[in-house]
Amino acid sequence: MAPPMSAASPFPAPPSLPRCHALLPCAGTGSRAGAPLPKQYQPVAGRPLVQHTLAALRGVPRLDRIVVVLAPDDAHWPADIDGVQALRRGGATRAETVFNGLRALREAGVPDTDWVLVHDAARCLVTPEEVTALIEACAGDPVGGLLALPLPDTLKDEVDGRVARTIERRHKWLAQTPQMFRLGELLDALSEARATGFEGITDEASAIERTGRRPRLVEGRASNIKVTYPHDFALAEAILRSRT
Repeated sequence: MAPPMSAASPFPAPPSLPRCHALLPCAGTGSRAGAPLPKQYQPVAGRPLVQHTLAALRGVPRLDRIVVVLAPDDAHWPADIDGVQALRRGGATRAETVFNGLRALREAGVPDTDWVLVHDAARCLVTPEEVTALIEACAGDPVGGLLALPLPDTLKDEVDGRVARTIERRHKWLAQTPQMFRLGELLDALSEARATGFEGITDEASAIERTGRRPRLVEGRASNIKVTYPHDFALAEAILRSRT
């Protein structure tokens, strides 16, 4: 992990060689989860959901630091979590929150050539092994990449609630996180997209794709779901309890 933070900056002095930083956008309200708390703070297997996510990331030796970007008025984040740096710079959208977090890293002196792994706070079932596999696959890549899953099911196109056609599923992947790109390239890509209100930017890879580059797909696991709907919590709890 990184050395202790100085009083002058929330981030340690940058090293000369590229390192890996995890960035979690954690400013959403989780309205689709249908719960009174933002979904990242809903209890799952005895702990807030986001703490399971952070525990997995803290188990990755190649991550230099973990940064969580919160809403400015977040009242649920605990005062301190060992090994995690919190920034209250969340935006109105996920893309804006990631952009603000990346800009904070650059302003603090983190080199543009360092890698940033952006991970959904609600993907609490990711494992250290999956994250390590992504790092190993992308560390020497000229673009970077993301965890993803080859589409296992038949895919249908819909019109007015009825099947319009069956879509060929070969070469179709379900994007997951983390998504790993160099700080400078991802920040610049999001800065370009910001001019149009981040229209069409659904993840970090889509921002990189708009610049003409092709991110690497690294096969992940089906268990790395994004907890979104009420029934997802029961599934996540069952998987977490089975692991312990």
